[in-house]
Amino acid sequence: MKRSAGFTLIELIIVIVILGILAVTAAPKFMNMQGDARAATVNGMKGAVQSAATMVYSKAIIKGVEKTDSSTSVTTDGTTTVTTIYGYPAATTAGIAVVIDASSADWTGTPVTGTPNSYVLTPAGMTSGANATCKVTYVEAASSSAAATTTAVTTGC
Repeated sequence: MKRSAGFTLIELIIVIVILGILAVTAAPKFMNMQGDARAATVNGMKGAVQSAATMVYSKAIIKGVEKTDSSTSVTTDGTTTVTTIYGYPAATTAGIAVVIDASSADWTGTPVTGTPNSYVLTPAGMTSGANATCKVTYVEAASSSAAATTTAVTTGC
């Protein structure tokens, strides 16, 4: 008797069906990786903004301008001048934007006037401005007893 080696048509169909089921169940887990990566980037930027604001405030304390409510300036690294309000970076391009030095290819920075002013950073390619759903918002200090705040919103990443 001659035995043929190989798989039958039924065995091949079963393997293809099993692979299809695995692909359908695994694909959604990998589909949202871009959103998760963008959300992690936004949270990382939030930490960078908080660190930058703290560093500038420390320099303002050394210079003795941490109680000044008008725009003053602090030099951070010998060459970079940062506009401050109550010792924290102002929510402007001459303030917090100078310190974090975010690449314009990766981030869009938008000053938002108000009381107090704020500065919104959004990843490139996302809706920018105060209404963005994937953003970092820096709010400058409103008084000498209130620190600047930074929040991250990652619902629309």
